[in-house]
Amino acid sequence: MKTAKTILIIDDSQQIHHLVKARLKGLSVEISSADNGETGLEMAREAMPDLILLDVNMPGVSGFDVCRELKNSSQTHDIPVIFLTGEDETVNKVKGFDLGAVDYVTKPFDPAELRARVRAALKTKDLMDMLTTQAQIDGLTGLHNRGYFDQRFDQELSEGRRYNRSLGLLLVDVDHFKSVNDTFGHPKGDEVLSKVASVLSTSGRASDVTCRYGGEEFAVILPEASADLTYQSGLRMLEQIRQCQDFVAILGRPVTVSIGTACAMPDQQITAAAMIQHADQALYSAKESGRNRVAAA
Repeated sequence: MKTAKTILIIDDSQQIHHLVKARLKGLSVEISSADNGETGLEMAREAMPDLILLDVNMPGVSGFDVCRELKNSSQTHDIPVIFLTGEDETVNKVKGFDLGAVDYVTKPFDPAELRARVRAALKTKDLMDMLTTQAQIDGLTGLHNRGYFDQRFDQELSEGRRYNRSLGLLLVDVDHFKSVNDTFGHPKGDEVLSKVASVLSTSGRASDVTCRYGGEEFAVILPEASADLTYQSGLRMLEQIRQCQDFVAILGRPVTVSIGTACAMPDQQITAAAMIQHADQALYSAKESGRNRVAAA
């Protein structure tokens, strides 16, 4: 987890790198540098900085091209960009804003102006991150919600293809949940869902992403997981829930789940929708076979 705000400078002039670092000295930021657009894009995707200071005029890949690439990617779309330029031309400023930049600073920098614009951009990024986080959290379980799942799953699938990595998916359904609500009431049902969420989120690896998919259904994204690892993860979660005594305290009886698994290998050109359908079909098979079990696509 990042402990300080991070800024990436993308500029072909080393003098500008030194100058910006000197002007921002004293701010609670960590600064990294790239001297061309291609390297800058790679560093942005890898480090996910809180702010990018981007030179407009660079040989090869221009600052406008870099900004366009950043804003066209769901991964880097929300990183704020401040353009750096030696030109005070209105047409370039308009083009930069149209591409999604949040601000423009003209060289040579006024120290106070540069610091003020950087602070303002970082503060706005904090507020946007907070609002985004709140919008992507399920109020009952505290897990990420369906909207976050859809976005993150697409991202993980795309990165799996790019970096030659497999991706696993679990769809988890609480068995006979309607009878829980009907027999014990919705408050008890909510307790059950919250506990299932807690068990699922603590039973996997730190890199796994657990989301509330909808109703009594959950989804777990498993980056870099083979088909066997995905299936074994499902078995482990199934057993953890089956053995959890907190459900006995809540309902007076155990709770079980049914789990469907699917895995995408890096050489497969499978869509997110198709992979979810495979996991859903496996989940249906688990439920048709008697529930309280794991089935693989």
